[in-house]
Amino acid sequence: MLPFLAQLVFGENRRSSSDRKIIKPKRLAKGDTVAVIAPSSGVAPEAFEKAVQNLSDLGFKTKTGKSARARTGFLAGTDRQRLDDLHQAFGDAEIKAVWCVRGGYGVSRFLPDLDFNLIKKNPKIFIGYSDITALHTAIHQNTGLVTFHGPVAASTYSDYVKNHVVNVLMNPSAPYKIELSPANIAKESNLFKTQTITPGKCRGELIGGNLSLLTALAGTPFALRNMKGKLLFIEDVGEQPYRIDRMLTQLRQTIDLRQLAGIALGIFEDCNPKDATASQSLIEVLKDRLGDLGIPVIYGLSFGHIRDQFTLPIGIEAELDTEKATMTFLETGVV
Repeated sequence: MLPFLAQLVFGENRRSSSDRKIIKPKRLAKGDTVAVIAPSSGVAPEAFEKAVQNLSDLGFKTKTGKSARARTGFLAGTDRQRLDDLHQAFGDAEIKAVWCVRGGYGVSRFLPDLDFNLIKKNPKIFIGYSDITALHTAIHQNTGLVTFHGPVAASTYSDYVKNHVVNVLMNPSAPYKIELSPANIAKESNLFKTQTITPGKCRGELIGGNLSLLTALAGTPFALRNMKGKLLFIEDVGEQPYRIDRMLTQLRQTIDLRQLAGIALGIFEDCNPKDATASQSLIEVLKDRLGDLGIPVIYGLSFGHIRDQFTLPIGIEAELDTEKATMTFLETGVV
């Protein structure tokens, strides 16, 4: 009974990464049509218009999901409406990319009903972050499609964000080095300062996303699996250090983190303790939970719930250098 239970918890009864082929979507070009969908929470009408304008400013035509403007409490419509918009976007030959308008909450509710065959037969760019982590993980691990952890349509598109979106999705090159955002470096908050937890250089297949979502998937058929030699990236926002500790502890107990090539941590905005006298700092928690793994680990790269964030292609080979605080994509995420 115990071995079977372990297989269910760790996802070892599902196809291994060596059994599936990586699928890269086609690159975007100006004039292409992109879908704007809301698979999690909705946004206010003015924020939705901003999202559409952002993508138009990048040179794309937009096609809005039928229910993308719907609201059902804290969700953007019912589970069926949100799932149908996702399936419709992948099945529409005119659409070249699927852009999530925001994260929030709700994706995990319909993961069991995802049509992975439809997605695999119609590979295209899929981009977003935060709650969208659940879709990235489920889609990539079940189809091999490279998806993109990057700005949602309603994000603020600073020059740093635009530059990396264009370079990764439209004008790809390899190797492609990502350095820290100058605006992030200039921030006074200690949460924007890089901290090397374990020095070193490593390379591996990129996987990861929002810590809260990665731990919420643990114990489900969509949990992270086959992590040996991979480069895990993690970010979160608005969590107290004890909660970060709890989630990292759960991750340690569901995944053998020592088998990873390394860990890249983004900027954990608004994660300072409310009472510093009764709490470890965020960095102390990260050092405690990740500093004994014997692999390179660095905090403070320019991704997460922040304005200046770069786009990470999930599934490609990348190199992490803690001394230089850089990540280098060793292959393109699109063809």
